[in-house]
Amino acid sequence: MEIRRIDRDAAAKAAGGAANFLQSVFWADFKGRFDWKPYFFEADIQTGASANIQSEISGAAAVSVMVLWRNAAPRLSFAYIPWGPAFPVPDLITEFAAGLRAFLPRETAFLRIDPPWYSEGAAASAPALPTPWKKAAVDVQPPDTVIVSLQDEPEAILARMKSKWRYNVRLGCRKVNVRLAASSAAWHAVKDGADVRRELQTFYKLLKETAARDGIAVHSFEYYETLFATANAAFAAANAANGRGSMPSVEIRLYLAEFEAAAIAGIVTLFYGTEAVYLYGASSNSHRDLMATYALQWQAIQDAKAAGCLTYDLFGIPPNDNPAHPMAGLYRFKTGFGGSIIHRPGAWDYAYKPLLRAAFNMAELARKKLRDRKKR
Repeated sequence: MEIRRIDRDAAAKAAGGAANFLQSVFWADFKGRFDWKPYFFEADIQTGASANIQSEISGAAAVSVMVLWRNAAPRLSFAYIPWGPAFPVPDLITEFAAGLRAFLPRETAFLRIDPPWYSEGAAASAPALPTPWKKAAVDVQPPDTVIVSLQDEPEAILARMKSKWRYNVRLGCRKVNVRLAASSAAWHAVKDGADVRRELQTFYKLLKETAARDGIAVHSFEYYETLFATANAAFAAANAANGRGSMPSVEIRLYLAEFEAAAIAGIVTLFYGTEAVYLYGASSNSHRDLMATYALQWQAIQDAKAAGCLTYDLFGIPPNDNPAHPMAGLYRFKTGFGGSIIHRPGAWDYAYKPLLRAAFNMAELARKKLRDRKKR
């Protein structure tokens, strides 16, 4: 395998563009604002197929890979490939991981990846990676999710939902007002994105209320603000190219549900090429009987279809319907929308310095146990 480092512009123009938003130049630019350093590579491979795994990305003669790198502690750093690399078989990923070391800073202790392979079905198990890969203590991206197909008409999409979900969608649509409150595409419609920022502050207030109720962590307000601003820059770049490039368009949208002129719930969604992804959600402690969260999802699903998206990813559920899981309610909520349940391998590590990787893994595991106790 030949590995070549390429610059940002070459990555943005790579044939076919990134197949998912986590491998896009947009995401590299965004994470680059928060202590990550992006690297871009191309790897020449021989295409092939595997009989026991499915891949969200087909094999190609030259595969583009976006790698994020950061310091985790003094003299300890690691590299991370979100939802990649897009190779069809595990042996190629192992070969790439070994070859990548020559391009990374010397203190890099390990490479972490989220392979894009998946298995489908509630009872299915996620594909695993062979030795020398080791399962990470925590997953970075959600390995289990629900993906709703948008290829049918809205009524057919609604009909695939569980009956209680259809009822809740219709109830929510009657009881609350759902509106598109902000879009990254309109960031500069008002000087410095003032309108977007004001709507985001409303959402952030709901997000903190949700975090306190459910025992979860949230990012700083700057994180969400930067997400919209970075998506706007990508949107502007795509428009400037007048369609000459292959980079899929990207848009971040904020939807708010209101009752008696007050926001009681909100969601942030991403539209990237032919996929839509539900990224963040928040709701008030009051008026939960109005089913605002159902109305929000239904509006986003309809808008995603209208924008040309073929799938709507609800982006994260527990691995199974275990009532003892601290997020069991999330499983029930998202699986009721009639989508396919997908299991990916999650995060795996390739150690360049095994002892440092093991120490980092132990620290992650301890932090995860603390977070789980807070959720319960």
